[in-house]
Amino acid sequence: MPLKLLVSVLFVSCLIFASGCSESVSRQNAEQATVSVSQVDPFEGVESPALPKGFNDYWYAGEAEINRYELSQSRYGELHSGDAVMIFVTEDFLTDKQVKFEGGSRDKVQSILKLNATRKFITGIYPYSMMTSVFSPVNYNVATLKTATSSQEWCGHTYDQLNYRNGRYDGMLRSYFMAEGDQTFELPGTQLEDGIWTTVRLNPQALPTGEMSIIPGAMFLRFKHLPHRAETATATLSDHSDPIFGDQPLQRYRIEYQSIDRSLEITFQKDFPHAILAWKEADGSGLTTTATRTHHIKSPYWGQHGNEDRVLREKLGLQN
Repeated sequence: MPLKLLVSVLFVSCLIFASGCSESVSRQNAEQATVSVSQVDPFEGVESPALPKGFNDYWYAGEAEINRYELSQSRYGELHSGDAVMIFVTEDFLTDKQVKFEGGSRDKVQSILKLNATRKFITGIYPYSMMTSVFSPVNYNVATLKTATSSQEWCGHTYDQLNYRNGRYDGMLRSYFMAEGDQTFELPGTQLEDGIWTTVRLNPQALPTGEMSIIPGAMFLRFKHLPHRAETATATLSDHSDPIFGDQPLQRYRIEYQSIDRSLEITFQKDFPHAILAWKEADGSGLTTTATRTHHIKSPYWGQHGNEDRVLREKLGLQN
């Protein structure tokens, strides 16, 4: 065989061999990565705490709790009126795929308290529509497993998601802003501000207090175009009273950030089911976002999608 031909054959053979090895290694690495994720079970060895009296009757009655709030949202140096809605409901959740369980093996199924929190308001000519979903185990000794936030307005939309795996949060962001673009990132498995809302409903006494590391709420990060990262904050939990809500015993949870200009204050019922009645947010603009509950119902809303069901929106104070 001529020398040039022999060299060419050897070169091509090496390329084929290298390509095959690369594909094999990549597949092997992918399989190992999948195995490592599925093998780490955040519930292993964790005992579920005793639930308060009436918990199962309230949260497992086949209904969601729907709350409507009168919203005054700080944006562009002004306050804008709108609606905020918080929907709390229990669901079966696949902890490995981190999606709603809809059939099959129940080996990786856990009960979670899901929050869908929406805000809708208008700035000038164009509207904002935002939503954060939070998936927290009813076993509140385990971290919030997932959050997802979307924001739509006439300039464009963004989406971000955090998944708790292997003791950390794997994050992704999809944005139309050039400076943000498409991102994937990792965060420490520390406290999520977005997970505070479900902790209030599950067990307020489990709320973290004192100095802590915390990842700010995704809606706030969207408004400020700040990156996802852990910040330093101080939190307090105290008894509270407010004539707006009558003489019922209340508690107030306050987070004061040290590393960024932000504070969050949540007012809720001290007694079960610890309904969230109001909140305030300061964002460094000199203005304060406020929300106060005006309506609430319990309803299997997922089956109420006919025109005849629109009357339920009136019961919630939602006209549009």
